[in-house]
Amino acid sequence: MKPHALAFAALLACGSAFAQADAPRELYIRGAFNGWGTDNALVHKGDGLYQADILVSPGNHAFKVGSGDWSAEWVLDASKSVTVAPGTAYALETQAGPEDYLFVRRTGTYRFTVDTKDPKAPRLRVERLETAQAGPAADPHAGRVALASLSWPTWDGKQETARFSTPDAGAELRRYAHSTTMSLRDPGPQSSEYSEQAGLPRVRSGNLAFDALFALAGAEMRLDSVSQIKDGNYNGGAPVPCDCFETGEKWHYVWTRDLSYAADLGLALLDPRRVRNSLDFKLSGWRTGVAKAPQVAGSIDGLQIVQDTGSGGSWPVSTDRVTWAFAAEEVLRTLPAAERAPFARKALKALVNTLENDRIAAFDAASGLYTGEQSFLDWRDQSYAAWIPGDLASMASSKALSTNVGHYQALRLAARLAREHHDAARGQRYDDWADALKRAINERLWLDDAGMYSSLTAAHFDGAPMHKFDWLGQALAIVSGVADEARAQSILARYPHGPMGPPVIWPQQQGMPVYHNRALWPFVTAYGLRAAVQGGNALVADAAYDSLTRGAALNMSNMENLEWLSGQPLLLDERNPSLIGPVINSRRQLWSVGAYLGMVVQNVFGVAATDDGLTLQPFVTAKLRREMFSASNEISLHDLRLHGRRIDVRLRLPAASREDGYYAVERILVNGKPAAASLRLAELQDSNQVEIVLGQLQPSRGGIRRVNADPYLESSATFAPRDPVITALQAAKGRATLRFEGGGSGDVRYKVYRDGKLVADNLPAGSWTDRAAGATSCYAVEARFADSGNTSHHSQPRCMDPGIEITVPDARIVSNLKASPPNARFAAPHLANWGRPDDRFAVERIRVTQPGRYQVQLRYHNAANQVNLGISGGVKWLSLKDARGKVVAQGVIQLPHAPLAKANTPAVYSTPLAATLAAGSYRAELSDFYNMSYLESNSSFSAAGGTQGPSNRFDIHGLRLTRVR
Repeated sequence: MKPHALAFAALLACGSAFAQADAPRELYIRGAFNGWGTDNALVHKGDGLYQADILVSPGNHAFKVGSGDWSAEWVLDASKSVTVAPGTAYALETQAGPEDYLFVRRTGTYRFTVDTKDPKAPRLRVERLETAQAGPAADPHAGRVALASLSWPTWDGKQETARFSTPDAGAELRRYAHSTTMSLRDPGPQSSEYSEQAGLPRVRSGNLAFDALFALAGAEMRLDSVSQIKDGNYNGGAPVPCDCFETGEKWHYVWTRDLSYAADLGLALLDPRRVRNSLDFKLSGWRTGVAKAPQVAGSIDGLQIVQDTGSGGSWPVSTDRVTWAFAAEEVLRTLPAAERAPFARKALKALVNTLENDRIAAFDAASGLYTGEQSFLDWRDQSYAAWIPGDLASMASSKALSTNVGHYQALRLAARLAREHHDAARGQRYDDWADALKRAINERLWLDDAGMYSSLTAAHFDGAPMHKFDWLGQALAIVSGVADEARAQSILARYPHGPMGPPVIWPQQQGMPVYHNRALWPFVTAYGLRAAVQGGNALVADAAYDSLTRGAALNMSNMENLEWLSGQPLLLDERNPSLIGPVINSRRQLWSVGAYLGMVVQNVFGVAATDDGLTLQPFVTAKLRREMFSASNEISLHDLRLHGRRIDVRLRLPAASREDGYYAVERILVNGKPAAASLRLAELQDSNQVEIVLGQLQPSRGGIRRVNADPYLESSATFAPRDPVITALQAAKGRATLRFEGGGSGDVRYKVYRDGKLVADNLPAGSWTDRAAGATSCYAVEARFADSGNTSHHSQPRCMDPGIEITVPDARIVSNLKASPPNARFAAPHLANWGRPDDRFAVERIRVTQPGRYQVQLRYHNAANQVNLGISGGVKWLSLKDARGKVVAQGVIQLPHAPLAKANTPAVYSTPLAATLAAGSYRAELSDFYNMSYLESNSSFSAAGGTQGPSNRFDIHGLRLTRVR
């Protein structure tokens, strides 16, 4: 997520925020407790002392001292995280580094004091303030007769209850009081009040709790509807005017994927104009003065979708900007006709420029898949192998299910829009690409033994689909139509569900706190619900209905995420503070709000917009009927608006059943006349009364897989082994011997892959000899728990071919820059800060003696920003020419941000360019392409690639050619 909790600075070169001790300057305490924002300013108290008093809830909270635009960032140790002890003074280093931590056992006010009397050596002290205990809170439901409650068992045998009341049950727009017994994530009262919103639909179900929770989602949607947005990394931290949706209580900006999934799930039906404005904000053309490289595709202005978050410097390490199409498609269905046409033209242009450049920079023709990080799972430590954060090029070259389905959806939308704008050839081009992509997903990512799609492949030199799974990717494959009926049924029955709902990834990863790992996210659950409804799986749908309702009711808000086995907004593991989480968690998270609204409108009542009207396909399960709607024989949705027409929906319910399943639609009446499940706009009046009668109970079309474990234990039932390591690879007489270890404790067995194919199984830790090894074989190992079958990521691959390595001092390297000598950070000569558009780099007279398939990589280091931040990942064009000057291979290579050490920083390798080479002499040439810093939308970004101009630069250490076939 976002410039991610996980930290959040933007500069590696940070000057002192207090150049003069007697001149007060802007500085903030920024951390997981405030969304890394600027809500907690350090106030100057005189004599160089600055203080901020912050009410902090329990947790292990990451934080930093930083300015509003992150131009200054102070940490306790630039090389490692430090957990502060209250009452102890610490020296601050005035540079970027990993976040520090404050462990809080119980809610309290903490005073952060920064002493800058010596501006070159500021100090930090954190202390807990003693506060008076508040008296018992007043009962918000006292004196009210309209009351309801919802209760759920907890993982440890207790019970949590949410209560609801209203003083005006008969009012057209009700007011509600809402209280909970569950400990809330953030400090505050255990009760709240909210109202139904004029201009938004409302529900009457005979269950006050159900009606109230829908009203809560509508009220939170309105709270997320803002006239300005801001983020500390942009516009100097100052607000940007935009009638947009902000992302949540702790996230005051618009993020492409958050907005898009939220809009697709529910918001575009209810406020299409605001979604359209937000989508416009996530488009950008070239900055003034940018010279488009000849290989870059698209229109002169470069209008395209912004990849605003991700790993290693954003696009194309991360390529899920295409999720913009999910929201755009819904908005095109719901915008008034006069506003739809200009947005459709703009959407087509942006999609074309995006798709054409993604095809160049992120499409792997050998597999037929797009490369790039998993959609939304962008805290790489949480859902990738442990070695990946130090080698982000390997993340960049892997292929993810969710992101590929996003490309599929974007291609389908672009094809339809192209035909709408009388460009049949382009429409056919994109439909052909989409058809081929669908085939590739099913051929390359489907795992027969698991009955699900692999969430991601291993990286270059391996490439195998791994036994890793995520609920968003599986659900998107179903709802998009990528999965056929048989595969959809298999996925729904086989993806695991805990007692509180489905985790976003499976299995969980050891040694990681709760965030994407060990978590359920309501918006992902909502996509699972949509998939279950489409597949007729009532059991999976019931699990989703229960999870979404429970989360909103007990937390009194639609939260960002919850620990998946306990359902807690914070699992306080005092024995393992580093595992506490979710590490950040915002109320009224936009896609969670969209998820809840969509659950009610589109799933329970079955109302969804189409290109020329709407569909009516309610999915009421027997469990919902007997537990949520037992007090009434009908439920109703009032004042839904579509293209200016009012739609009121009444669902007439059959008698409750003790069996499980869902009720078929018996008949539909629109304004008193029989109607089909699909209605055209022309068939609707200004005000419409829809009556849907539900009839026969249908059995669930599949089962559900249940799993459970103690949330405080890293059990083999729910976790994977630790990622193994190949410690040695030795070759002799046509054989290769691997030594491997590292799967962790328990009964762990190992598999060996050669060139992405399984060649050995069920091995103990130790060694294995490949008697069919080739001179170019590459190996990877995965670990598996013998009891559960849960599987690790693959090890970092090791290859037999040592490669042809040419380093910067070699006379064959030609550049306009002179080599920099070794220094404290780098032990070898290098071309420092290479990559301006007119910089030159070539390697001449590369002698290839063995013909075959090669992978060509640049050896480099990119310290423009931290690995989880920024827009300055290196993206260049590499050409390989033979002795006659003929291009034999060319394409984009990526040089993502890499970890920077105080001394002896290792150089890393770029993504590879594949080349089939005969014996002979070759020349490699590097030239410019582009990254997200070339876009106008990033001209106010505070770090590299922002206010100082585009940044596509890095240090070059050499070139390597590895023979792989």
